[in-house]
Amino acid sequence: MNIREVKIIEVAPRDGFQIIEKFIETEKKLKIIDMLINSGIQKMQVTSFVNPKAVPQMKDAREVVKKSIEKHPDFEWTALVPNYKGAELAIESGIKELSYVISASEAHNMENVRRTVEESFKELKRIREDFKSTKIKLDIATTFGCPFEGDIDINKAIKMIHTGLDMEIDEIFLADTIGVANPKQIKEVIRAVKKEFEEIDFGLHLHDTEGMGLANVYAASQLGINKFESAAGGLGGCPFAPGAAGNVATEDLVNMFNKMGVETNISLAKLLETTDYIKENVKSNLSGHLSNVKRKV
Repeated sequence: MNIREVKIIEVAPRDGFQIIEKFIETEKKLKIIDMLINSGIQKMQVTSFVNPKAVPQMKDAREVVKKSIEKHPDFEWTALVPNYKGAELAIESGIKELSYVISASEAHNMENVRRTVEESFKELKRIREDFKSTKIKLDIATTFGCPFEGDIDINKAIKMIHTGLDMEIDEIFLADTIGVANPKQIKEVIRAVKKEFEEIDFGLHLHDTEGMGLANVYAASQLGINKFESAAGGLGGCPFAPGAAGNVATEDLVNMFNKMGVETNISLAKLLETTDYIKENVKSNLSGHLSNVKRKV
């Protein structure tokens, strides 16, 4: 199945920054956000409303959201929330779309949000019922493997998708939280969920721990998946998943699709200006391939 256009959702300001120990000045975060929008990024997970004691990098979440929305009121913003309180804070700050994460692995879910999967779904149901006008995306973490439980039975994710759809969740992404998936597995999982849910337009959130991120994106695109979350420079990693490395790099994703003739609506040159700024001001050793190569684009 050949796709002609993809939607790339930028997650560097959330997933990318959360793993960086030294606090990034809010103004620098806002500068990076502006540069990403200027490159053509059309949707961004801008922060997460988590307990700052757990993820200190996100202590300025409300300020980042407020100033970002003030400058770009028509942009498509999302924020990650782990619980009802986070949802309240995000919505009060002006966010109209929430990303809510539940792991297919009980062990990882407990490590990540200190809840069982069942408890997380009860919280999600409460959020859905109380914030009916808010768009909610369910991210199913560790779909492709868990640092604590190893391989994950796809039927766990399928059961979770059913539960989410029964709650009228708006969108579902499958996540390779620790970056252990391979193209064969990607195809097997996508075929399984598409067979069960023929009308659902799934998206993917992939990490590049073992260097197969782009290959996994390509495999998914061949089965019609056209929504991918990625991070500029390949920033990222889950603080509660041992061994998790960065996301698939946005610039590498754009470069690959450009060469395949698939439209991204993103300027690679401006995106690389952004990664240059990130290298100088946030993290010098980015894992993205193209951001580390001097070349004409």
